This record gives sequence, structure tokens and C-alpha cells, in this order.
Amino acid sequence: MKILIQNGRVLDPASGLDKQGDVAVAAGRVIALGRTPPDFQPARTIDATGCIVLPGLVDLAARLREPGHEHEGMLESEMSAAVAGGVTSLVCPPDTDPVLDEPGLVEMLKFRAEKLHQARLFPLGALTRGLAGEVLTEMAELTESGCVGFGQAEVPLASTQVLQRALQYAATFGYTVWLRPQELHLGKGVAASGPLATRLGLSGIPVAAETIALHTIFELLKTTGARVHLCRLSSAAGVQLVRQAKAEGLKVSCDVSINSLLLTDTDIGYFDSRARLSPPLRQQRDRDALLAALADGTIDALVSDHNPVDEDAKTLPFAEAEPGATGLELLAGIALKWSRDHGVPVDRAFATVTSEPARVLGFALGTFAASAGRLVEGGVADLCVFDPADAWTIAPGALRSQGTHTPFSGYELPGRVRCTLVGGIVAFERG
Repeated sequence: MKILIQNGRVLDPASGLDKQGDVAVAAGRVIALGRTPPDFQPARTIDATGCIVLPGLVDLAARLREPGHEHEGMLESEMSAAVAGGVTSLVCPPDTDPVLDEPGLVEMLKFRAEKLHQARLFPLGALTRGLAGEVLTEMAELTESGCVGFGQAEVPLASTQVLQRALQYAATFGYTVWLRPQELHLGKGVAASGPLATRLGLSGIPVAAETIALHTIFELLKTTGARVHLCRLSSAAGVQLVRQAKAEGLKVSCDVSINSLLLTDTDIGYFDSRARLSPPLRQQRDRDALLAALADGTIDALVSDHNPVDEDAKTLPFAEAEPGATGLELLAGIALKWSRDHGVPVDRAFATVTSEPARVLGFALGTFAASAGRLVEGGVADLCVFDPADAWTIAPGALRSQGTHTPFSGYELPGRVRCTLVGGIVAFERG
């Protein structure tokens, strides 16, 4: 279908394009930016007056809860939530049930996602079989089946030797290893160590759990030359270590979740299990460091950290509740809120959810790499029409995800997605 998106603010953070105009789409590709070709006859016209026309969002951290946890989220519901949030490409971790450690499982998941004709799914393969931390998976076979990298999800590696071997193997073939920096034994608490956790009687996770893991990873990178993506940085000390590692030329990228970017441990309130998250919410100095690091590029990408949790697992005492929150539908609005509340240029804010996460994925995207997170004439038409004036209050009934719990419940976001195109097809339209 030929589609014309008219009168929008066309914004492409990757190229610096920012102008009022039209976007013409045909045969699944963008054929004109900022103008309408003279002979173009659209089958459908979308009025984007007052809206920003962006590349489709790229989310590097979204659990879909399938296979194995369908009671908490179905592929259909979570992919629907993705396009409702303007997310057209997402990365899912390997901690499904069964774990994504076999090519057949990866191929099945990708096939199921492609049949839905919604967001594009890019799975991470398990770094070790069953995430047990003992035997490396067949990374080459998993890459051929569609994996864009390899990780342990929330399961830290107990053996530094296994991690070293994994990094050596990954470096040989140019694969990226995705790690959540958390030392195994120090990371067993339920809240960030500090006065609040002490006052509430909650077991704490010290900042050292993150920094010890980072020191280990960086030392191994110096000897292996591997590339690592650090998932969901949470502390000021961690930010400083990443800044130093990048200055030394190590192949490191990292992201931060929407939760850690705007919230602190005080948002736990009186044992609010919606704020039971992994990594835990830390103190204000940590949040401020994360805000500054995302703005200056030390942190590459902002992620939803989408992890739907069902009612039974969430409505428990804080320490017993399952960590996680829904986030796919909030990503674009929180990027804009961060921009407005902290004086970040809007193009930089949206770069952290479009072009920057696409750059992290890089060549693992194959031929799609030239289009992902970008508006390019001739590129794949994954687009998001975002209305920055459509303020809305986050409430369970307003979300498409099967998981409705979020620490942002009751917050007002300044804008929301009006329309999402994936491959030139309207995958979502509000109202």
C-alpha cells in the first residue's frame, strides 16, 4: 500500500534531519522524506499535523514471556504492546522456558513473531547451556538461526574462567556478549543497599555488586578483545567505570532502563511491590549520574526493561514479589519526559531509543542494519507517528501488555504514539 504521512515534524536523529514535511511510503519502503513526489498517488493519507514522525523505536530489553510463561504474557499481547508504544524492533533475552540455547527454539520463536506481522523480534541466545554457567552453547549455529548476541539474562556467571572462554570464542567470530553486571553473591538482595533498605528491613544489594562485575568484565576485555554490551547500568560508580573503559578504547556499549533513569529507591514507598525491580532502584546521586551519562553518550541507549509479571506473583510482600514491570508502551513518552524535565534536546532523547540502540546491534542486523532506527530514502518503512501533546495518565486499563504493573502507575506522560508502521504496513493506530 502507498501511504502518505502529511504535515508532520520529520525527525531522524541519526542524520540530523528535522523539518516539517511529508513522508511517502510505497512497497514497504520510504521513497521520499520531507516532500511528496509529484506523481505519488497514495492509497491512504495519515494526517500528522502537530506530530513527530520518527524512525520506529528499537528496544534492547523486552521480555515477551513466551515460551514458558504464557500466564504472564503472550507473544500476541506483548507484540501488540510494542507497536502501541512505537517499538518496531526489540531484543528479547534468552531466559525463556526452555532456555534459548538450541537453534530450533530460536527459529520457532522468530517464526511465531513473524506470523503476527507486528514488531521485529531479535532474540539473544544463551551464552551457556541452560544458563547453567558451565558449557558454552553453539554460538555459530544460534547466530545462523537468528540470534543477534549471547547473554545470561539475570543469571550471573559463577566462573570467571567460563566467562573468559566465552569472550575469547565470541571475539574470534565477532559476536557480542550481553551481560548484566552483577556479582553472584552480593546481588542476592531485594533492594538497593542504603538507609531506606535498612529502615524497611529489606536485604540490600550494594553498588559493589555492580562494580566488581564491571572490573572483572573490563579486565577480561583487555585480554580477549571481545565486544560486550552491558545491560541496565544502575549506579554512579558503574557509570564512572564505563566512562573510563570507553576512554581506554574497550569495545563496550551499555543501556539504562526507564525505571532507573527517572526513579529512586524512595519510590518503593511503603513496600510497593510495583517497584520491586532488577536492578534495584538506587539513590538520587545514582539517578543523577545515569541522567547525565545518557545525555552525554556514556550510556548508549534507553530501554523499556519490559518484564510483565502476573497479579499473583506481584501482589505479595515486597521481598517475595517477582521483580519486573511493564514498559514497552511507556518508552517513547518517558524519552520525551526526560527531554522536557532535564533540558535534553529532543533529537538526543529520541536517538537513545532509535539510532543508538540500532548502532549497538550493528552488523548483527544483517541487511536491516542500514534502515534500523533511521529514516532513510529507500530504507525499510518502520515508522512511529508520535503526538507530543497527547498527555495521558498511566493506568493498568490503558495498557495492552498482559502485565499491568509498573512503578510509573499514576504518572502523567507528555505524549503518546498515534500510529506505528512496520515494513510500510500500519501495525497500530490509536483511536
